[in-house]
Amino acid sequence: MKLLCSIFLSLWMATAAFAGMSGHVFPSIDGGTLNTGDWAGQPVLVVNTASQCGFTGQYDGLQALYDTYRDQGLVVLAVPSDDFRQELGSAEEVKEFCELNFALDLPMTDITHVKGTKAHPFYRDVAEVTGFTPRWNFNKVLIGPEGDVIGTWGSATKPQSAKITGAIEALLQ
Repeated sequence: MKLLCSIFLSLWMATAAFAGMSGHVFPSIDGGTLNTGDWAGQPVLVVNTASQCGFTGQYDGLQALYDTYRDQGLVVLAVPSDDFRQELGSAEEVKEFCELNFALDLPMTDITHVKGTKAHPFYRDVAEVTGFTPRWNFNKVLIGPEGDVIGTWGSATKPQSAKITGAIEALLQ
């Protein structure tokens, strides 16, 4: 019984910690919602994306990263945004574009604000905790299993870079 209580308490604390930084609900591009709290205990790479950006080819790297590490627990969350005026006109267009051109099957939100006064609460919290705000598309935020921000990277850092994979692998050990 004591072991069961200890396990429950550990899971509850991990969930509570994750909820403190990253228990955020996003509208899903597939309908419904995506609750980052459901991924408590797992690393989550959150990337603001755009379909008409010079960095859009990074979708291939994001999918490859997800394919490589998803069985070990990594979640890669794509957050399409038109804050930099490079996203398609609707979530349906974004979804179709990503499926046809990149065969994406990673979780994806609906088109979402990532900066400014309309920024999603996740991005406001990241900015408050770290000072990091996306300055362009394909900025990356790695959230650790306990809900803390492990690292942030700009557009030029490729998803499969040693910086990102090293941080992910350290969390998965």
